[in-house]
Amino acid sequence: MLLDTASLYFRAYFGVPDSVRAPDGTPVNAARGLLDFIARLVQDHRPDDLVACWDNDWRPQWRVDLIPTYKAHRVAVETPAGQTDEEEIPDTLSPQVPIIEDVLAALGIARIGVTPYEADDVIGTLTARATGPVDIVTGDRDLYQLVDDARQVRVLYPLKGVGTLQMTDEAWLREKYGVDGAGYVDLALLRGDPSDGLPGVPGIGEKTAAKLLDAYGDVAGIMAAVDDPAAKLTPSQRKRLDEARDYVAVAPKVVRVAQDVPLPDFDPALPREPRDPAALEALADRWGLGGALQRLLTTLQA
Repeated sequence: MLLDTASLYFRAYFGVPDSVRAPDGTPVNAARGLLDFIARLVQDHRPDDLVACWDNDWRPQWRVDLIPTYKAHRVAVETPAGQTDEEEIPDTLSPQVPIIEDVLAALGIARIGVTPYEADDVIGTLTARATGPVDIVTGDRDLYQLVDDARQVRVLYPLKGVGTLQMTDEAWLREKYGVDGAGYVDLALLRGDPSDGLPGVPGIGEKTAAKLLDAYGDVAGIMAAVDDPAAKLTPSQRKRLDEARDYVAVAPKVVRVAQDVPLPDFDPALPREPRDPAALEALADRWGLGGALQRLLTTLQA
């Protein structure tokens, strides 16, 4: 089981009242909510391995170099060249991220992030390396591209907390979008994604993109059709795709998650007992993690 950790702690932050606070008044709603999420996921799915995948670089420069608008609207503070821009994060969430890191470390739950990559890229690499079934838990539809029935890779998309999950397999993707996991990259780059600053091809929405992919197979096939006078593209489709050549040439590398991230050595096995009980007890006392942490420990030991 691979967790898109930031996606989950953002959901916890907005789903748990910020009146949930530590003894010193620091909000811990995201931290406690995430612990409850993990407890519920372990309880319901009993994975052998669990990895909390991390955004070491939420907006990698190599993606920005290809598409400058990539996540540009989320930048809170621009930093000098060569440094990571600061992401716009709610003031009461930022202080909770180090708490989450410390608690995961004391528990012994693997947390993997690699610079200059996003958590999606870590997930893509771990999925590519996996020799058994993989469940990816994320609220980010970009990761639908990894769904692969033959390899038993599916995305568990939270609908309400993590107690109600959309089990995303290839049949669901074909029903919803008309593509399989591998085709989702092409669909996404054609239609664009405002939440990631991807412009897409103007005038090519989701339904049109799906029809074009059904007719021509993939983006390469679609662009070949642009150059083929006999291809049954409408004049406006042909014009818009022709004008978007530069974007279409670079977008696949931006949209497709990396599968070759150099990962450190780590133990993905789900811990039964905390790695550092003393540190965990100190964190629980300082941050008032109480019931949420105890529920997770009880679930891990079951």
